[in-house]
Order: sequence, then structure tokens, then C-alpha cells
Amino acid sequence: MPRLFAPLVLSLTVAGCASQSAAPTPGAVANATGISLRFIGEATLPHRMQFGGTTAGGISGIDYDAARNQYYLLADDRSDINAARYYTAKINVTATTLSAPEITSVVYMKRPDSSPYGGKAQGAKDIPDPEAIRYRADTDTLLWTSEGDKKLGLDPVVREMKLDGTFIRELPTLPMFKMKAGNASGPRDNLTFEGMTLTPDNKAIWVSMEASLLEDGNEPSVDASGGPIRFTLYHASSGNPIRQIAYIPDAIPHRPTPATGWNDNGVPEILMVDQFRMLVLERSYTAGVGNSLRVYLIDTRDGSDVLSVPVLRAGEYTAATKRLVINFDSLKLKKLDNTEAMTFGPTLPNGNRTLLFASDDNFNAKQTTQFLAFEVIEPKPLASYVVEQPPIWWPYPYFGYRPWIPRYRPLPPPHPHPPRPMPKN
Repeated sequence: MPRLFAPLVLSLTVAGCASQSAAPTPGAVANATGISLRFIGEATLPHRMQFGGTTAGGISGIDYDAARNQYYLLADDRSDINAARYYTAKINVTATTLSAPEITSVVYMKRPDSSPYGGKAQGAKDIPDPEAIRYRADTDTLLWTSEGDKKLGLDPVVREMKLDGTFIRELPTLPMFKMKAGNASGPRDNLTFEGMTLTPDNKAIWVSMEASLLEDGNEPSVDASGGPIRFTLYHASSGNPIRQIAYIPDAIPHRPTPATGWNDNGVPEILMVDQFRMLVLERSYTAGVGNSLRVYLIDTRDGSDVLSVPVLRAGEYTAATKRLVINFDSLKLKKLDNTEAMTFGPTLPNGNRTLLFASDDNFNAKQTTQFLAFEVIEPKPLASYVVEQPPIWWPYPYFGYRPWIPRYRPLPPPHPHPPRPMPKN
């Protein structure tokens, strides 16, 4: 039976939450303000759990469908164990408990010809590498990303499908993200379209790389932060790009044991808090230490638009400002696994949202499919909310409310086409 863990009674007020193992970067990252997390609990799935003739695990993406009160869990299986698929699940979250997920169905993703995706054993030419999944409430469809494969010449892509897995479309991949021969430019293998999130109005899609392009900089090391990672905003309807920002990942927070052991750090997932603020999950692994997880808050209105910048050279762009929300080391859990998935869950009776994380166990017996749940605490008094104009690059009407969180940069100029006043009768 899946294990159920009692909640840890711990309130993480992030204004005072500091990293216990800060990376040795040139400047310290400030803490986020105006938002706090309270840890609810932890749950797991059995290793290589069998369901519907498939092996469940490798959860690289998760999203919540509030209307159906169900979760979509994307399996990071390149059709090696079973054909590429996602699962639906029920996960009961209360203010004090997180129950083990109950898987309710398995759905195979379909190719354009309606056949399931094949793997290397089948000699397939379009092997997927599923990483992120998001539910579109306005169309009742699912978006998912595939990282591609440099050795096979497969580009990273974003695809849309019906809930039964039927292929709908594939969004255009920008030339900068297409695989290239050699190691001079283009994406690194297995470090491409790892994260994805929709804006709350479902009009646009943010897609994040896991690491920088080869021409933009190096991967993180213990002694230096990584090169800038590109986050790209697309029109949800057309798939055309709107804007792109740069994000600087942390240096690797721990030294490996032995010194030649494996270590890395990257961005496995992103999630919109509201129309313009985003949570960014950074995950590192260090031999002899294990996984380290941090969540940062950024404002997508900050930083340069680098969509038309072919190479991100130091001093020629401004990266988005990041603020630390939580370092998972502070939870003192027995183990943190390879967490790659993040979603908001149901709203608690007090009106606060829940935030869930899930890990990819790589179908490895030494790893765990781990779920973590938090309560998100934000200001509620009406005085804490403001009506704000969208930035000039936002192409759709927007008259939204958001929690008043201090901006770290000057407010953008007003929209060039403000709404016209209603005619008088």
C-alpha cells in the first residue's frame, strides 16, 4: 500500500527563510516577500506500480483540473517500458493531510496518424521524451512538451492533444531551439523544453529550457552560476512567440563526494502565480549528497526581451530578478527525490491555494515517486489588491487583480490602447 505521511507542522514565512546551503554565487539572492508556504505533508507511490497493463512512475509533469477534481500525471517514458502516456489521479489534500495518489486511468498519447508513440525497440523515428503537461480549461485539452533527442536529430516540441490522447497540433519550434550538430550552438541534449505553464486566462504559454543554449553560456558548476536560461512566451492560439526573458540558474549548492562525482543544476518546471508572476523550480543533484530543491519567484515583466538576441553575452541583456521562496533543505525531510513537477491544487476552506510537487523516479529502484504539498499564504484584504494595466508587450485585454507584491523594478508604461469609456445613454 502507498505510504501516508503525517504533516509537518511548519510554517515557512519566506521573508525570513534563508538557504541553508547557498551556492557560492557573486551576489546573494534576496528572499521573496508577501508570500509564504506552510508544509502540509508527503506521500509516495509504490515503485514500478502496475496499473492498466502499464508501469506507473517517472512523473515529470503534473497539473490539476479543478472542474473534475483530478490530476494529470505525465510519465517520462520514451516508449521504452510502455508507450508514451499520462495518468489521471485523485489526490486528497486538506489543511493537515496529503493522501497517497489514487490512479484512476491511463491514456496513451497519439501520433498524428492516431497510433501510439513507439520507442527504440520498435525502430521509431519520432520517439518522444515527455516532460511537462498543462490542462487548458478553455479548450478542455492538454499541452505537453517533448525534449527531443540530439543524437536522433529530434527537436524539442510542444504538442496539444485531446483528453483521450488524440493529436491536435504541434506548435512551431523556434530556430534557436532546433537541434544542431556539434557543440557550438543550439540546445544541449536532454536539457531543453523541461517546464511549461499557462497564464491564468489561458491566452498564452510560457515554455522554459532546462539549461542555457550552448552559445549562451556554460552549465552551472559548484563555483559559478549557469549561463542564462531562456523562458519563451507564446500565443496559445497560434503558437507564435510574444516575448522571451533570461533566467540565471544557481551554482550547484554542494560539492560532490568523491570530488569527481556527478553534479548538476537546472530548471525542471515553472508555474504562473498570476498573470505575470512566476514560480521557478530549480533542482540540483550532487553525488554523495542527493537532491537539492529551491523555488524562486520572478516577475516576467522584468528583464530584457531577448527573443531577437541570438547570443546572450554578459552586459548586453538584463536577466529577470529572482527572489527565494523556499529552500527545501529547510524541511528536514529524510529524502528529497528528483522533483520535476509542480502545480497548484484545490483551494482550502480558508481560501488559500495548495501547491503540489511530484518527483520523477526514473523507474529506478533506488529512487521514489514522491509528492509534497504546501498551503500558499498570500494577502487577502481588499486593500492588498490593486488593478494594474498590462505591460506594453501583452497583446490581449487584461483588467486583472493581483496580490500587491512590491515590484523590484519600475512599473512598465501604460498599455498604448487603453479601454474606451462606455458611451452614455
